[in-house]
Amino acid sequence: MILVGFGASCGALLRYLFTYLWKQLQVDWPGATLLINLTGAFCLGILIHRFPTSQFTILFWETGFLGGYTTFSTLNTELIAMYNEHQWRSLIIYGTLSYLGGLSLAWLGMQL
Repeated sequence: MILVGFGASCGALLRYLFTYLWKQLQVDWPGATLLINLTGAFCLGILIHRFPTSQFTILFWETGFLGGYTTFSTLNTELIAMYNEHQWRSLIIYGTLSYLGGLSLAWLGMQL
């Protein structure tokens, strides 16, 4: 439990840093969330393939760090906001990149 909590804290801090830096660019698009979730999916694929039974990897890195780093709830909140604002093109592009990109990068990570 301590490994999961510490890993999640570290992952959340890194996510906060990336989000803060993205906001400094003053870009009106959720690129930070996209970057975070895609890199998280890729790293998870690598870890699942390379260390399938390591308790430390599963608890600290997969469940903790990557669980705290990636953010499914923010992704869906941003998609709902795009829907409510009738930003159809952004909604389709962002949703497609997030879901298909995440699956593709997780698969790619598992191939390494």
